Amino acid sequence: MSEGGLTHLDPLGRARMVDVTPKEPTHRRAIARCKVFMKPETTAMVASNAINKGDVLGAARIAGIQAAKRTPDLIPLCHPLLVGSVYVNFTLGDDYVEIESQVETVDRTGVEMEALTACSVAALTVYDMCKSSDRSMVIGELALWEKTGGRSGIWRRPTSDSIDELLE
Repeated sequence: MSEGGLTHLDPLGRARMVDVTPKEPTHRRAIARCKVFMKPETTAMVASNAINKGDVLGAARIAGIQAAKRTPDLIPLCHPLLVGSVYVNFTLGDDYVEIESQVETVDRTGVEMEALTACSVAALTVYDMCKSSDRSMVIGELALWEKTGGRSGIWRRPTSDSIDELLE
């Protein structure tokens, strides 16, 4: 990393991938979450597998797993990693589907981007599967909730009732 400078720019200001080769591989994990807000009727249809396109959560789970593995193809300067595991799980609320992804590896850099990408693509898949029933859906609250491993160790998002407090 450059001292006091931007890590993804070389001395001439050109984009570069950070050199992680001197780092030792460690076990790393990241957890991300987001929500797809929708009409309660749509959530009920997802829960009862009544969406005409098929199994919404099954399709979204596969999409999230695939997305985590393809993150370096989507995010410039993101290192390709040997992704060890990806879990994508769902919680249904009255008017939302919450998506949580967990990605793990043993490597030289973290899997935060993989977890966030898995959540994002799973949410987009929920939207795509449900859009014929509810075009008013909103995808939001995408955030990293936890990361472990590496030099910085463990980080967890503080819990709060207000998204404004979290962003301060």
